[in-house]
Amino acid sequence: MTFLNPAVLFGLLAASIPIVLHFLNLRKLKKINFSTLTFLKELQKTKIRRIKLKQWLLLLLRVLIIASLVLAFARPTVKSFPFTSGKAKTSAVFMIDNTFSMSVIGDYGTYLNQSKQIAGNLLTKFDDGDEIAVLPFSAGYNITPSLKTNLGAVKNEIDEIQVTQSSPTLNETLIKAGNLLYNSKNFNKEIYIFTDLQKSRLYNSINELSDLYNLFGENIRVFIISHKDKSIQNLGIDQLKLNNQIIEKNKTISFTSGITNYSSIPINNSVASLFISGRRSAQQNVSLLPGETREFDFETTLADTGLVDVYVELEDDDILDDNKRFTCLYLPDHYSVLIVNDVKEDSKFIKLAIGNQSQTIQLTEISSSLLSSQDLSRYDALILFVPENILQSDKLTNFVSSGGGLILLPGSKTTLSSYQNISNMLGINPPVSIIGKSGSTELSIQFDKADLNHPILADLFEGNSKPGIDSPDIYYYFRTFPGSNGRSIISLYDQSGFLSEYKLGSGRILNFSSAPLLGWNNFPVKALFAPLMYKSLMYVSSKSKDEKEITAGNTILADINGLTSGNIKIVAPGNRTEFVDSDTLYNKNYFEYKNTGNTGIYKFYSGTKPLDYIPVNHDMNESNLEKLSEPELDDYFGKINFKGSITYTGPGDDLQKIIYESRYGSELWKLFIIAALVLALIEMFIARNSKKDIVEITK
Repeated sequence: MTFLNPAVLFGLLAASIPIVLHFLNLRKLKKINFSTLTFLKELQKTKIRRIKLKQWLLLLLRVLIIASLVLAFARPTVKSFPFTSGKAKTSAVFMIDNTFSMSVIGDYGTYLNQSKQIAGNLLTKFDDGDEIAVLPFSAGYNITPSLKTNLGAVKNEIDEIQVTQSSPTLNETLIKAGNLLYNSKNFNKEIYIFTDLQKSRLYNSINELSDLYNLFGENIRVFIISHKDKSIQNLGIDQLKLNNQIIEKNKTISFTSGITNYSSIPINNSVASLFISGRRSAQQNVSLLPGETREFDFETTLADTGLVDVYVELEDDDILDDNKRFTCLYLPDHYSVLIVNDVKEDSKFIKLAIGNQSQTIQLTEISSSLLSSQDLSRYDALILFVPENILQSDKLTNFVSSGGGLILLPGSKTTLSSYQNISNMLGINPPVSIIGKSGSTELSIQFDKADLNHPILADLFEGNSKPGIDSPDIYYYFRTFPGSNGRSIISLYDQSGFLSEYKLGSGRILNFSSAPLLGWNNFPVKALFAPLMYKSLMYVSSKSKDEKEITAGNTILADINGLTSGNIKIVAPGNRTEFVDSDTLYNKNYFEYKNTGNTGIYKFYSGTKPLDYIPVNHDMNESNLEKLSEPELDDYFGKINFKGSITYTGPGDDLQKIIYESRYGSELWKLFIIAALVLALIEMFIARNSKKDIVEITK
């Protein structure tokens, strides 16, 4: 037992007062002998012994009453941990959940503001020499929390915490808190967790959990201050994808958005709107049952070029930060296309087919010998008639893998070996043989099957019906099979490919097995030829990004292969601009960018030239508002082998009292006050009876 006011114990000396008074007030009875009262002597002796016993009992009670009162004022406590005292220094970490689910407005304001207010009030329970670290669940990437003894600075840190759109887990943040306390020399170590206890944000995967006994030990106390006072209405956008693979100005563009009702009640007639370049372009009515997820399609006409920001937005509900989802697309004012050949006649029909699209496509033509001197980053696509000898093969593969488009065709001087060499270099299936003879119509083969759902062919036919393609006659071709790493778009009757697609890195390759020459086939004079070549060129020129799910707070890996100037310009959401000196980068192909706390589009430039664009969105797990129960939390702490104490509280509890008792134990002063009152009542009763006995004997 520990006394928090031990000086009061000197008051126990007052317990001697009843003893002194007892002996001063002892009564000595006079002896008077009456012969007729002899028979009463034995009765009198019995009563006197009873009175003396009551007087000793009264003495004991009065001593105990004074002692109980003194002990009550000395504030005795039963300590939870041995060898500590009220003056032991404390190291504490305030883990404050500032993910966007904490923006919900409860009975006392937003969950985050409630947490900040409670944390600020708790500072009054810390003394000089105590040290505190403020650890938001999501802090800035360049902020390192630390233990501080300046409580004013700690209060400022608490006040500055804002809701963030990144979504780390409680487990990740708890490990950070443990690392902060690990080297502390103070005996009292405490962690305060202010959170709404989202079940989905406890940890991402059970594989993340590990034995943390050595990090925390057994003397750490954890206080969990949770918020559970409101039924929340929330829709969240979990997905936004572009459906078009060929993007053209003033043509229809389509998006699909996945929306979930995370509420426990149905939501009817909410509105989801599609915005392109900040303008509302389409909208849908959204009605969903509790827990239901559906996809909604949006169609509009694309009127912008350049980097085009796209997002879908929902009407306001209890949580705003999951009401938007972003994507981005790049549509240049025109596509720059480089034609490379050994014989200019080879490209004649292609130039005629796309010549009327000069506003959309700008052609440049060179011989294959000049390819090595070209800056391929200036072009969106490359039409290559396979030369006899290919130079700068790495340059070609780098161009495609970094997002460039390539249309590969045989030319007048192409040999089987040269075609096989360039195919192997690009990682596509090489031709196995040459079929037919140039200029001869003795052998003729036609199209067998066509993938009419492929983006190149999908829009070439009017209406919903997709008739078979009017096949040209093929007299001379390189027999090639796409294999498992390719996709057949148009095949021939011998099951070889006429037009096949391959992927290399971020770029696309279209491979034609026969040249657009009348000596090889009659394809150039068919009605299909011009639209097919135009669509093929648009398809490989359109920047197709395999967008990964980058969530706020995670690192972006931006492609900077096209970097030409010394600085990388980063334009973040809200038009926040940063510059990075490329000379400081170890890797000149990719750039790691970590300051992604806000959702939106992150754009990377070399001068005015776009290098890359990355949409960053909220973690949809943060929208799931299902709460953890105390048994589930206990199970989690068991999994990480946590041996300290855990206390669960809420905003309505007397948190300061709970913390105070956990540090020093439970105070017993109330029990001693009650004991003093009970003893006083007993003393009054016995004293009254004793007085009657004394009166009788006196008479």
